[in-house]
Amino acid sequence: MKVAVITGTNSNLGLNLAYRLLERLPAHEDLTLVVTSRTLSRVRECIEKINRFHSQLERSGVLSFEYLLVDFTDMVSILDAIKTLKDKYTAINYVFINAAQGVYDGIDWIGAIKEICTDPIEGVTNPHYKIQRVGVKSRDGMGLVFEANVFGPYYFIQKLLPILEKGKCRVIWISSLMGEAKYLNPDDLQLLESDASYEGSKRLVDLLHFATYKDLNKRGIKQYLTHPGIFASASFFKYLNIFTYLGMMFVFYIARWMGSPWHNIDGYKAACAPIDIAVKDDSLLPSQDIKYGSATTRKGVEYIKEEKIKVDNLEKIKKYFETLRDEWDEKLKDQVKNTRIPM
Repeated sequence: MKVAVITGTNSNLGLNLAYRLLERLPAHEDLTLVVTSRTLSRVRECIEKINRFHSQLERSGVLSFEYLLVDFTDMVSILDAIKTLKDKYTAINYVFINAAQGVYDGIDWIGAIKEICTDPIEGVTNPHYKIQRVGVKSRDGMGLVFEANVFGPYYFIQKLLPILEKGKCRVIWISSLMGEAKYLNPDDLQLLESDASYEGSKRLVDLLHFATYKDLNKRGIKQYLTHPGIFASASFFKYLNIFTYLGMMFVFYIARWMGSPWHNIDGYKAACAPIDIAVKDDSLLPSQDIKYGSATTRKGVEYIKEEKIKVDNLEKIKKYFETLRDEWDEKLKDQVKNTRIPM
């Protein structure tokens, strides 16, 4: 039996990671899928959707579910999730870190029109018109986006290392196309002074991968860096009406037609690279110093596109995260709360 943990399972991408994993694993393989969300209602919804999808596949392997009610902006909640997994499993085979927390505050519509009219592909690939709040902290006192997208998942992985090692785990970080170096100030790693904290967090994910994957290799844990390209995500829907949503989708298709490889549009295609890397045969394992992106041709045929990433400040970042991890180890002594609610 294989055990797979997908954070953010209730998102468009999270569900499609589950779907594609079921398609790619051997049909006879039993799988326990650990569904994560902040609320029990979303957990139930996820499980229903995944079960419906699974019922359409020709699989003899048994699919079972576990769930975690976990909030990656709450360290006590993360600790409880870690304890639950340690109590239930001796080995975990796959972990997909799918975190996409932002602190958005709207859209600069004038800026959006200017960017898209000036350069349509760039305007819907690396937009600068999403307004993000600055200085938002979590209840733990850390930068909220930093904790949700980077440190919380890092701590989660670090505390699960013994059972990840036993499962010869593949850890798949899902970064972003927008994680450019310009968005991260090495003197503001918690992104509290940044007006592009989401993009900065994804740059930090990239660097954290390069700072840690070699240590994980020594334990038989293979970590990879991927991104889903551009796809329709619900995270920004509240700022769109039906007309602006349809307009966004239209421009996405135009960008693809004009040659953008990154406009997958569909969450299923966006999940291509993370799942392909996760399930590759050991003899075909790809390089870990590459970022693997989900891409499509003009006609929508999916493929994987590799990117070389320029890295810097790796030792500084590694030390910062290790120090912060040790500080939270001390803070979290005897602070496990029960988030298990009967389904």
